[in-house]
Amino acid sequence: MSVNDRIIDFSDKILITGSNGFIGPRLVKTLLDYGYYNLKCSVRSTSDLTALRSVISCHSSKNVQMCTGDLLSQQDCDRLVEGVRVIYHLAAAMRDTSFESSYINNVETTRNILNAVIKYKSLRRFVNMSSLRVYSNINLERGALLDESCDIEADLDGRSDAYCTAKVMQEELVTEVCNSNNLSCVTLRPGIVYGPGNKGLHRMVGRMKEIGPWSVFIHLGGQNVLPLSYVDNCTEAIALAGVKKGVDGEIFNVVDDDLPTSQCFLRLYKQNVRDFLSINIPYRMFYIFSYLCENISKLSNNKLPLPFNRKKCSAAWKGNIYSNEKLKNLLCWEPKVCFVDALKNYFDYQKAG
Repeated sequence: MSVNDRIIDFSDKILITGSNGFIGPRLVKTLLDYGYYNLKCSVRSTSDLTALRSVISCHSSKNVQMCTGDLLSQQDCDRLVEGVRVIYHLAAAMRDTSFESSYINNVETTRNILNAVIKYKSLRRFVNMSSLRVYSNINLERGALLDESCDIEADLDGRSDAYCTAKVMQEELVTEVCNSNNLSCVTLRPGIVYGPGNKGLHRMVGRMKEIGPWSVFIHLGGQNVLPLSYVDNCTEAIALAGVKKGVDGEIFNVVDDDLPTSQCFLRLYKQNVRDFLSINIPYRMFYIFSYLCENISKLSNNKLPLPFNRKKCSAAWKGNIYSNEKLKNLLCWEPKVCFVDALKNYFDYQKAG
């Protein structure tokens, strides 16, 4: 990227929240490799900082700070944001099953950071990490393209997905605050981010269940295309989104080239990592099962838990295709790691664990 294509100088201060997560250390490395050396890495006091320290120690820069803080504390957020020109907001609570916890740890933390941004008025761009899960494909045909022009989930109660709800609300908050305060923001919606450091098979492939004395993998993905994004490729897109000119207010889906079907991915996983018993459940059968779950829950006056519903089933396993054309055209992004090499790295890590 040329100097004229960048919105900040190499010496400008950059904040990365969630810097010690799955993607965070790789983003720190990518920014350092680009030449940006004035980095603030927000970490939790209880975090294992081995990966992040390893990245920082490999570079000669002495301006990388590891800043302990709680994003639920407005005071801590004020301290983190002061003087910052670009924020990469990676921090998220992905595994919270309760709506309250997911809201607090995704939306309220973002609100605190944005409050600090408004206070100091030094920010050039806010990069918001979201997810493909914010989309609703209920009105799309199977096999149709799901891209940045598609509908966001509007029926959050009906979807009953805590993470989806929190990310939709987070996106709305970021857009509202940035538009009201004339701030630049870019939103990224990655698909399935995978690679070394990420264990197991994603829910869009299926789920492992205990049936009596046996462990059986319930394969739900079938011939669906998986929206994979290898972690190094995803990180490259994130880094570019924060510093490239001409993309203010844009939204990007982040997926790789050469996307495999779920069936192909599962077969390769079993061949290269470990074999196990798997049972394929056709989409239409699981959709009917989800419909029955809804009705049983209604008959119990919603006293019984609702593990699946048709909107969840559709979002995860209906089967759409994906595009990274906008990412390539506007960010000039290209995957750093091809699919074959990405799979090898991922499978080697799975076997080693």
